[in-house]
Amino acid sequence: MAQLDFIHSDDIHPIDIVETVAAHHEWDFDRLAEDQIAMAVEGQWRTYSITLAWSPREEVLRLICTFDMDPPAGKLPALYEVLNLANDQVWDGGFTFWAQQKLMVWRYGLVLSGEAIAAPSQIDQMIGNAILACERFYPCFQLACWGDASPEAAMGIAISEAYGHA
Repeated sequence: MAQLDFIHSDDIHPIDIVETVAAHHEWDFDRLAEDQIAMAVEGQWRTYSITLAWSPREEVLRLICTFDMDPPAGKLPALYEVLNLANDQVWDGGFTFWAQQKLMVWRYGLVLSGEAIAAPSQIDQMIGNAILACERFYPCFQLACWGDASPEAAMGIAISEAYGHA
């Protein structure tokens, strides 16, 4: 991540930094507006749609990471229970299910009050953590919705966080 720490201007827009990070990783991205960017990031299980939006009034950089999820109606209670169990295990964001859009959503907000500037490495980690959370719990959501496992059993296959390097 050290190679991402080359932006030093106090006047740079948070979405400009996000765009630099996306270009560095060669992710497909589209600058939707001055305060919003969307990108696609390939994971092990699927491609995740990530949108980051800057709210200058609230001084928050919002991240939303989504993937399609269209569970059978009868499995919604199990999905919501697994979702709650997953959220109990994470600290830097949370999952929600947007039933109308048929999307599983990871949300996180980075507060940059007092004219704070996010470092590129910080934004890189923010995006990376979103992907890691989705990758970790995707199998649990699938098992709860299309398998015969209880929510607790589905959570048993959550990929644990890895420490160190291979």
